[in-house]
Amino acid sequence: MAKINRRQFLRGVAAGAGALTLAACGGAATTSPTGEPAAPPATAAPPTAMPQGSMGSTVEITYWGSFSGVLGEAEQATVETFNSMQQDVRVNYQFQGNYEETAQKLTAAVQARQTPDVSLLSDVWWFSFYINGQLQPLDDLMAAEGVKREAYVDVLLNEGIRKNTVYWIPFARSTPLFYYNKDAWAEAGLDDRAPKTWEEFMEWAPKLNREGRSAFAHPGAASYIAWLFQGVIWQYGGRYSDPDFTIRIHEENGIRAGNFYRDTTQTYKWATTPKDVTQDFVTGLSASAMLSTGALAGVEKNAQFPVGTGFLPEGPSGFGCCTGGAGMAVLSGLPAEKQQAAMKWIAFATGDEWAVDWSQRTGYMPVRKAAVESERMKQYLAERPNFRTAVEQLPKTRPQDSARVYVRGGDQIIGKGLERITIAGEDPAKVWMDVKAELEETAKPTVELLKTVEG
Repeated sequence: MAKINRRQFLRGVAAGAGALTLAACGGAATTSPTGEPAAPPATAAPPTAMPQGSMGSTVEITYWGSFSGVLGEAEQATVETFNSMQQDVRVNYQFQGNYEETAQKLTAAVQARQTPDVSLLSDVWWFSFYINGQLQPLDDLMAAEGVKREAYVDVLLNEGIRKNTVYWIPFARSTPLFYYNKDAWAEAGLDDRAPKTWEEFMEWAPKLNREGRSAFAHPGAASYIAWLFQGVIWQYGGRYSDPDFTIRIHEENGIRAGNFYRDTTQTYKWATTPKDVTQDFVTGLSASAMLSTGALAGVEKNAQFPVGTGFLPEGPSGFGCCTGGAGMAVLSGLPAEKQQAAMKWIAFATGDEWAVDWSQRTGYMPVRKAAVESERMKQYLAERPNFRTAVEQLPKTRPQDSARVYVRGGDQIIGKGLERITIAGEDPAKVWMDVKAELEETAKPTVELLKTVEG
């Protein structure tokens, strides 16, 4: 098959080669730092062009994206490269705001019957459109395009599968990492590594805490504290809910995890709750934080010190870490030629070659197994140990609890509860009972609709 040359390839991605606004994997890009991504290795191969003319005249489709600032430029560059390398499909890129804004606009578009053909949807939004019958099953389209399930990293693809059918394909996917300030670590006489457990970090924190700098920082609800706390509640042996939406956050181990978070800000006072955790970290106002892999390139560029990363610390019940971020979905009810065109676009954007470039330029996880195993990625990981942390941690992750990702608004319900604990210092036992009641009431329509959809 024909290939575009290196110059053509770079022309398409040039817009993304500058500073990138790197969204925290739970969502909004507006609170994330900007950073300049590393250029691809000189040996990088261009993506393979699709045969032209196989679909006859050009089919136009509309794609709704969710990345702002220069990360949006990188997303648009992906579209421009795809458009320049073939003539079968033309993608019209339209930025809709952050994840929540995109989902809200898509809800309105569904009601008005004026939807895009493909939309980026976050981990906490795609399911809502699925249960309402608004997403196209993708298996037949994938087969027609030669896209195999097993080509994707299992833990990332599996989250978009319901009743053994794919509805949501991973694109900008991530996990939380533990980020730390190496200078602060050295000043405190600590080993150059992340803490292995929260108990160990409790011993380290007083050495890191000083006037003008906290040892650690928590985000608020708007910056997806519930996404980060998902791993912590697992580490303490609790969970938000069972897969069947039975809420468990209020149980003993959930309270223990909540008390740990409250103690960090109220009892020991070595953790702060700034408006922008990433900004506090890169400017040295906090010595460490849990942040998305998608923030890595920007953090490394903007930090006023050398940055280290590590797995999330373990709790009393061991390790716990979830995935996050966004994937692509095709809206239902499209003509057959638009469905095929939509899958061609998704196959390119999440394909083996482009997955490497997207990952290296943004910090998001490589979503294809071939991308992870490619020589280009291996070379990159050898040169970038901080990013290697994310790839090595990925096999230890698991899908999030249904209360956060499948209950509409569940993320913010839990996040607001965590603000009551970390900022207001309220008793987790009381807070979690309030959160439980709100989650159960909010989940009722989803549970009933799911019975109809899946039996």
